[in-house]
Amino acid sequence: MSEYNFCYKYPHPAMTADCVIFGFDGFSIKVLLIQRGIEPFKGKWAFPGGFMNMNETAEECARRELEEETGLKNAAVEQFYTFSDVNRDPRERVITVAHYALVRLSEVKGGDDAASARWFAMDEVPSLAFDHDRILRMAVNRLKERICFEPIGFELLPEVFTMPELQNLYEAILEVKFDRRNFYNKMLKLGILSEAEPRPANASRRTPTKYRFNSEKYAELKQKGFRLEF
Repeated sequence: MSEYNFCYKYPHPAMTADCVIFGFDGFSIKVLLIQRGIEPFKGKWAFPGGFMNMNETAEECARRELEEETGLKNAAVEQFYTFSDVNRDPRERVITVAHYALVRLSEVKGGDDAASARWFAMDEVPSLAFDHDRILRMAVNRLKERICFEPIGFELLPEVFTMPELQNLYEAILEVKFDRRNFYNKMLKLGILSEAEPRPANASRRTPTKYRFNSEKYAELKQKGFRLEF
């Protein structure tokens, strides 16, 4: 029966995988875009992605395209929606499985298309190719939901960080401002932060304490149905 593999007499759509990659520069959320070098939409910006090979899954396709276009290897991508509007691609009937990933900016080194890969602040994102504007809006909403259930700082912050940096991250994602004291108290009471190094005895009160995420404590809280609310 091997001669019948992937043979089907009726028309059917092509499949792609697209990746919304978020980063954080300490003050604002960034999104990674690729400038298209071919038609359709030549010269416009879009998300890393491409057509799925016959021998790979959607996630494998997403990872391969990321490495080819940005040099990003073994990214922890997560599917969040399938976009299937009939006319979303002018070339043919194409369905895309959208993924997102959270990475540190320094992890993107550049791949075969390095010259066309660029980080954009959310308020600087240009009009995107295909239906990628819609994909971005949905990805941002998913990011806002996820921050209440998972410690996003694991992926976006340096291994060692300060409380102001953590607060900046939450404010950038949720687009709100928090009272500094209330935010600090809430995070410390959760128990998911550990001091990264002893505070010098002669340190000024303005010298921020440095922290690491306590992944074991967070895992315990998540098993109990943890939800972070502000």
